[in-house]
Amino acid sequence: MITFSPVRVDAQSLLRYEALFTVCFSKQEKFSPRALEWLYAQNPDGHVVGYDAYDGDTLAAHYVCIPASLRVNGHVQKSLLSLNTATHPQYQGKGLFTKLAEMTYQAAAEQGYSSVYGVANANSTPGFVRKLGFQLVQSLESKIGFGSLGVNWALAARNAHFERVWSQESLDWRCANPVNRIHSSAAGGHIAFHARAFGSILPAYAELPGTLAYRPARSAMQSPMHLYLGLTPKSAGGLRTYMDIPQRFRPSPLNLIFRSLSAPDFSLESGHILFSFLDFDAY
Repeated sequence: MITFSPVRVDAQSLLRYEALFTVCFSKQEKFSPRALEWLYAQNPDGHVVGYDAYDGDTLAAHYVCIPASLRVNGHVQKSLLSLNTATHPQYQGKGLFTKLAEMTYQAAAEQGYSSVYGVANANSTPGFVRKLGFQLVQSLESKIGFGSLGVNWALAARNAHFERVWSQESLDWRCANPVNRIHSSAAGGHIAFHARAFGSILPAYAELPGTLAYRPARSAMQSPMHLYLGLTPKSAGGLRTYMDIPQRFRPSPLNLIFRSLSAPDFSLESGHILFSFLDFDAY
């Protein structure tokens, strides 16, 4: 008989999660106990929220979201970032992911979380939209270019209806990813962030406004060309020195998805989103 229980972060549970991920996706460092402990337990915005499905002692399925602070239409709210999910091959097709997700969102609403967001590829987006009531907000832009993004941060702040709210502590934690450390540096009116992508050939790149109360580390960009994966409000300008990656060289299209837990009919407006690789688990 299948039983359900909240996700745990003790050493034995993390080993079980690693084993399930290995069966489903092959062995990867980002699913190691060390990486999962950083992701699930060390986040200053709060511990992971999620559920497991067990068949006796067998972990049949696992789903988690991690806490994040958002500013939505000018109001800061507790949100969740939908992340790791896996169902053992012997238990697929039984609706376990949908069950775990709904249990997670119900528990999150009871804990005061207002929304859930995530980034889904072309294969998983329809399931989130049809089965779990998510809104497909907008496909992320994929571009390569040189130098600053050229964003007008005053206009971006005024016109962004959706953006992640970072603190010194949360950025320190995000940059300390044990699998792929993120480096930062002050650059005029903004703070630049970069992480390894596509091996070491092309760094993923993001910016936050220089007015942010954050002490960037002193690190040099390793490549003059950057990969931008994200969204900026249309009215904020920017990205003039960046060009679209040809479709044939892109991975599966990535989509920003969103579900309100406090107002079921609420939706975001595309074209008013401020989003980067920092805000999800791309790198």
